[in-house]
Amino acid sequence: MATASDYALIFDMDGVLVNNTDIQAHAFQMLFRDLGLTTNAHQLLQRLNGMPAGAILRSVFRHAVPEEDIERYTNQREFLYRTLYWDHRQEVRGLTPFLQAARAMGFRIALGTGSGNDTIGYIIDHLDLRRYFDEVITKDDVDRGKPHGDTYSVAAEKIGIPPERCLVFEDAIMGEQAAYRAGMRCLCLSTSISADKFQAPLRVIQDFTEITPAVTLELLEQNTPVPTPSKELASRQYAQDA
Repeated sequence: MATASDYALIFDMDGVLVNNTDIQAHAFQMLFRDLGLTTNAHQLLQRLNGMPAGAILRSVFRHAVPEEDIERYTNQREFLYRTLYWDHRQEVRGLTPFLQAARAMGFRIALGTGSGNDTIGYIIDHLDLRRYFDEVITKDDVDRGKPHGDTYSVAAEKIGIPPERCLVFEDAIMGEQAAYRAGMRCLCLSTSISADKFQAPLRVIQDFTEITPAVTLELLEQNTPVPTPSKELASRQYAQDA
């Protein structure tokens, strides 16, 4: 009989470990205002959240933008985000007790995020969360970000658990699609978008007080088939009505 040690839990960071989507959107909106763009950042992130910031920024321009400009805009957005979020960093309710209990049960645990090492340190080191993760996978560890499945595939490879025994915790459409492309099931948090926006998660929760590692193990042992990824939901095109 399988035990928790036969399975892995892989967590996204933004919107999963911390509820920071509104701050992210505010930073994007300030950047757009500075660039003279009228894009609605909240609508943009509802559709494309989970992708690396540079990829999100490319989607709002109707013309080709030099890579050095995208990098400069990305750095500006990151500075705005950190400034806005500095005094508000806190974990999603119930996260630490959940992680502690999951480790005690024997789950392998990884972090898979589209952010870079400096950005994740701003969150997980400030909140003293790094110690709960066996592996940390960032945008610097993969060639393709979400919605491609590389982030989660590399995480599974690093911790030595096959994809079908991994459960991804996500808050974003692109992240859920990345999980399915990696051959994994997904449990979603409604911190960033409403539950009906997701394709087919095993469960949707508001925070980690609504689930336990024991229940998570039960969900995994049901062996629900991994959904076929949705080409429509994984589209990188920004849709105003998303």
